[in-house]
Amino acid sequence: MSPIIDVRNLNFSFINGEIALPVLKNVTIPIHKGEIVIMTGPSGSGKTTFLTIVGGLRQAIDGSVKVLGQQLINSTEQIKVNIRQQTGYIFQQHNLLKSLTAQQNVSMTLEMHNGMTEKERLERATEMLRAVGMGDRLHHKPDQLSGGQRQRVSIARALVGQPKIVLADEPTASLDKQSGQEAVTILKRLAKESGASILLVTHDYRILNIADRVVELEDGVINNA
Repeated sequence: MSPIIDVRNLNFSFINGEIALPVLKNVTIPIHKGEIVIMTGPSGSGKTTFLTIVGGLRQAIDGSVKVLGQQLINSTEQIKVNIRQQTGYIFQQHNLLKSLTAQQNVSMTLEMHNGMTEKERLERATEMLRAVGMGDRLHHKPDQLSGGQRQRVSIARALVGQPKIVLADEPTASLDKQSGQEAVTILKRLAKESGASILLVTHDYRILNIADRVVELEDGVINNA
């Protein structure tokens, strides 16, 4: 079976005037359906850049990046949009809208799913929030929630659209050990139930136990892929 994410010989540089600053160097890694891969490495090693390329959020031009069978190198905006619609994103800072409740933040993700009524979107958001243990906080706004609770809402938001891929960028960085472990354990359980693949980048060595595979990115070079 072909990998869900198949990256081969990927190179990427940031351009500063006439100077090219290499960030990713000949990166090759396959990630298969249902697999949980954690990518570690020091700050500045290129982890977040790699994640944004795989997620269709950043354009790369050198190498091969196939996601769900579609080539992202030199791709059109429509191809990147197609990938984004099948991907759930979890960020370190949650990125929840402060003016909306937990339920509303999660249901917003479903607005791109044509054919769903507002009632259906809210019902599915409620189901997902209950699945992450937030059924009693549906109508709380982000400022009324703890850091761990906000991250649970962001996990619900990432998974509510039943994505095939989940990309997580330092999802436990602002959480204590217990809250971080709880958050990623919930993420693993729900993703395994749905068959989604997870690529998670982190400095947090306390959560490596949730991974099927751990790879290291250092100085733009990937090890033990």
